[in-house]
Amino acid sequence: MSELHYLYGKPLGTADLRTQNSDFIVKEILPFSPTGEGEHHMLHVRKEGFNTVQVAEMIAKFAKVHPKEVTYAGQKDKNAITEQWFGVRIPGKETPLWNDLNSERLTILSSSRHSKKLRIGALLGNRFILTLRNVTHVEDIISRIEKVAQIGVPNYFGEQRFGHDGKNLVFGRQMMAGKKVKDRNKRSMYLSAVRSNLFNTVVSYRLANHGTKPLAGDCVMLAGSKSFFVTPEWDLVVLKRLIEKDIQLSAPLWGRGMMLPQGEAAAVETLALTELADDCYGLEHAGLEQERRPLLLEPQALKYEQTAEGLVLEFVLPAGSFATSLLRELVNYQDVKEQQWQATLVQEPVSETTTVNIAANTTATKIENTEAVSSIEAKL
Repeated sequence: MSELHYLYGKPLGTADLRTQNSDFIVKEILPFSPTGEGEHHMLHVRKEGFNTVQVAEMIAKFAKVHPKEVTYAGQKDKNAITEQWFGVRIPGKETPLWNDLNSERLTILSSSRHSKKLRIGALLGNRFILTLRNVTHVEDIISRIEKVAQIGVPNYFGEQRFGHDGKNLVFGRQMMAGKKVKDRNKRSMYLSAVRSNLFNTVVSYRLANHGTKPLAGDCVMLAGSKSFFVTPEWDLVVLKRLIEKDIQLSAPLWGRGMMLPQGEAAAVETLALTELADDCYGLEHAGLEQERRPLLLEPQALKYEQTAEGLVLEFVLPAGSFATSLLRELVNYQDVKEQQWQATLVQEPVSETTTVNIAANTTATKIENTEAVSSIEAKL
């Protein structure tokens, strides 16, 4: 990630992140409320010291259901305090005494029946409350916060998408070159790493050479949706929509099919991917279709507070985004918990299994879809 372009230049400040679990708090925001009836039980859970899969297994065992009957919208880190939703399908059964699951590190905040299964990506966004300790150059960080609130940050996929030392990207290229990978989840993870790297490469190249200005032939997205259209030329009407953030500049999520932008924008993306033609070819033949993702990430409700502990940041990110992409524009941080955990691996060779475990326990929470975020403020 260090080679990617910084929109505001490399930060001057340094800080420690996640010195303790309470320094990283994440709260899911659902786009709906439980209906109160149905065979699915919605559990709002606060956890610490467990990853999402571990909690799902605990719920399945407690409810005496098959693990596949327990679902969640997104995975959350182990070394944090997180609040997330789980769905449990229990057809024709009485409601379990969910509060009996409560412990020092796990609390059932609420439970309600629901008419539909909770699926991966069924989130509006996440609220983050992060505490940075041992902070230097606070003035520089605060200046950057003010800029980010107005413009946003590059919408990079975070380092956790690529695994320890980028091994997911390595394994993805090996798989596309012919190496057999039987596990479907691993295949998906590796392809996603390759695709995410292409996206990051285009975003970095474009921002480094053209900044945030629009280009003729841009493929722009309607804010808060996956819908897009091409702008052969930027007239005053379309430019006004961009300024008012009704539409967003975008970069490619690579796959088969025609390149979506045209003219100057297409030429820029082609140049950016010149040295990654093999990756493009591999994704095209892996069955993925051309899609788009916003070029910039615009946090909502971004604010900060200087406390005795350090600098506390609070913000809301839409689905599909990474908190680390915001943090890297503000400060050079070191993840204390991650460094401690990786130190235990020094004597162990990094395998595919190790990489998968690392990816499942990383810091910044990712969410899989890009649903509308315009109503987030109403839920805060």
